[in-house]
Amino acid sequence: QVQLVESGGGLVQAGGSLRLSCAASGRTFSRYGMGWFRQAPGKEREFVAAIDWSGGRTYYADSVKGRFSISRDNAKNTVYLQMISLKPEDTAVYYCAGSTRGGPYRGQYEYNYWGQGTQVTVSS
Repeated sequence: QVQLVESGGGLVQAGGSLRLSCAASGRTFSRYGMGWFRQAPGKEREFVAAIDWSGGRTYYADSVKGRFSISRDNAKNTVYLQMISLKPEDTAVYYCAGSTRGGPYRGQYEYNYWGQGTQVTVSS
């Protein structure tokens, strides 16, 4: 069983930056594709970014390209989401997800494990 714990969320002004972290338990993290998703109030959860097991391939939602960057440190069992130039529409609960396959994947159905989420609020 893998547990994912997100951290780094908070309140930030528009134009600001945040870095989210997702710490994973388990010895097989380095084999997993990882992703970040978000859910805004009243909306469905949506794909944000994904990274393959090696960190060599990444995917991004069009809405965050050029502003968000996903990375991983397999030695620390951690995946990151660096967010810059934040907008009020980025306000959401951000979830980390892990796939037992190598990834990267955009589809939520590809992921086996999910964290509890961390709130990101961007004020205008």
